[in-house]
Amino acid sequence: QVQLAESGGGLVQAGGSLKLSCAASGFIFNSYTMGWFRQAPGKERAIVAAINWSGGTTYYSDSVKGRFTISRDNAGNMVYLQINSLKVEDTAVYYCAADPRSARALYSDGVSSEYWGRGTQVTVSA
Repeated sequence: QVQLAESGGGLVQAGGSLKLSCAASGFIFNSYTMGWFRQAPGKERAIVAAINWSGGTTYYSDSVKGRFTISRDNAGNMVYLQINSLKVEDTAVYYCAADPRSARALYSDGVSSEYWGRGTQVTVSA
């Protein structure tokens, strides 16, 4: 059974940092592209970052480029999202996702993935 379990969300002031973690199990982790998506209130869920199976290729949405860093640990079946210089508009539920397509394909799609976590709330106060 595939499981993706996010952690690390919380309430933080603008300008602060968070590191989100996602523990994966139930599939061959190093064969999958991993991604982080977010859904803000009243908006559709959309990708913010994707990383290929080896960790050597990453993609970021324009709104987070330079502030967010996605990484993965294939030995530990973990994927991370380091979030720096948080803005109020980063407030959202953040979802971990796993997909067998390439990172480029997942990022280009932008909204769908084969597997999803339940999400972790990130709230940024002014």
